Amino acid sequence: MNEIQGRHNAILENRSRLMLTGVTDVDSFNEEEIRLFTQLGELTIRGKCLHINEMSVDSGDLNVEGDITSLVYGEKDRHKKLTTLGKLFR
Repeated sequence: MNEIQGRHNAILENRSRLMLTGVTDVDSFNEEEIRLFTQLGELTIRGKCLHINEMSVDSGDLNVEGDITSLVYGEKDRHKKLTTLGKLFR
């Protein structure tokens, strides 16, 4: 069993820096929206000038910078199958 299984944390600093743990896959991203999946379900980050600074597939850590306006969690039990890109980084 993976060490990060079932764990997810989000730390938002000054609405401009977001640090996430427990990320399993990034579905899509642009400067206004990042859609991803965590160990505890789906998450959509919205804002302006969003930029993924750091991503570690091994540890499940993801750092985002920009003007963050919302974090929207979806279904808790919904997990996406790994994309081809996600499989390459595993």
